[in-house]
Amino acid sequence: MTDQLRIYRIKPGTMDAYLALWRDHLLAAREAYGFSVVNAWVTAGGAEFAWVVRHEGPGTFEEADKRYYDSPERAALPTSPAEYIEHMELRLMEPVA
Repeated sequence: MTDQLRIYRIKPGTMDAYLALWRDHLLAAREAYGFSVVNAWVTAGGAEFAWVVRHEGPGTFEEADKRYYDSPERAALPTSPAEYIEHMELRLMEPVA
């Protein structure tokens, strides 16, 4: 099992639109490729969005991530998430307890 922490600074004034895209399209597309969402948060003031996405196999997180990004579901998104994201940090994590 591998988790990825994804932290986004969202462009001013676009958080509601980004969250709608995330809830209505990105979650289902991720789940179709073997990912699950552990949790998601918006910081106080609404400038940042963070979530933890999990992959439990088969294959590696990186392999599943590539399949997702190359997928027809990703290509069919009504808007690119990049239109809302000002800065992104990604960190692969493994449990210690």
